[in-house]
Amino acid sequence: MTEINAALVKKLRDKTGIGMMTCKEALAATGGDIEKAVEYLRKKGLDAAAKRAGRKTGEGLVQSYIHVTGKIGVLVEVNCESDFVARGDQFRELVENICMHVAATDPIAVSPEEVPPEVVEKEKEIYREQVKNKPPEVLDKIVAGKLKKFYAEKCLLEQPYVKNTDQTVGQLIQDMIAKVGENITIRRFVRYELGEDL
Repeated sequence: MTEINAALVKKLRDKTGIGMMTCKEALAATGGDIEKAVEYLRKKGLDAAAKRAGRKTGEGLVQSYIHVTGKIGVLVEVNCESDFVARGDQFRELVENICMHVAATDPIAVSPEEVPPEVVEKEKEIYREQVKNKPPEVLDKIVAGKLKKFYAEKCLLEQPYVKNTDQTVGQLIQDMIAKVGENITIRRFVRYELGEDL
């Protein structure tokens, strides 16, 4: 078992941005393994984030991003609970990263719940046609699986985060909630691409 010294605790704190005592507790619980401690903290953070989920987010930032080519532009509104967090470097960096992610991945909605019902029905119709020769008892499961994949490709919170594809944008938000101790929501975004819909 690795000795849990101040240097190890600092290393975990620098990696996660979480308080020293919580980092020490996580390292103690995982035998000093940094990666397991990060996972442990994420699980705890997700629990903490879930408790904050209902809290009102009336502050935040509207951020813009123009791709270096000048052919893609994005506006994103991300909300938090206080002006203090909204002005912080961590929150600003998060919003900038979400802007760049939207520019790169072209989502159609923030979450699956926001996808227009007619789009969902059209996708289901396509999937049913694709698997019409499958046995009826598995047809609905296949369609549901394909719809889940569609959401992962087209809904911002479900998409693998471009800077770390091991986590989704939703998980990135949950991690930030755990770090700053406030609820954070992506309210809306708009993405423009030169010449689209012409």
